[in-house]
Amino acid sequence: MASIFTKIINGEIPCYKIAEDEQFIAFLDVNPNAIGHTLCVPKQEINKIFDMEEDHYLALMRFSRKVAVALGKSIPCKRVGMSVIGLEVPHVHVHLIPLNEMDEVRFQKKVTLTKEEFELTLEKIKIEL
Repeated sequence: MASIFTKIINGEIPCYKIAEDEQFIAFLDVNPNAIGHTLCVPKQEINKIFDMEEDHYLALMRFSRKVAVALGKSIPCKRVGMSVIGLEVPHVHVHLIPLNEMDEVRFQKKVTLTKEEFELTLEKIKIEL
């Protein structure tokens, strides 16, 4: 069965897309820990990050770094944190989270944004790519 990320990749579910290439896609998390919380996802359905082929894994890290640099330039924060957990969705994904406090990385405190706030955040990040 296709993961929710595969459905996003295939255009079956809309997203706030930041970047995309042949192998990966980056989009805003719709249930963010902080403004700008972004997911970087391989288009190939792979459950666990360390099951990825080494070249593919390294390419995901390069893609994620590019997005993280843009996040750091566009969203006021002390740093951009990175987390890979993967328990909720069985499809590799890298969380990039603009951080100002530890609670923003704990996945317990969420931020609620309007459609307009998501769109404004998306445009700020895309400008920096």
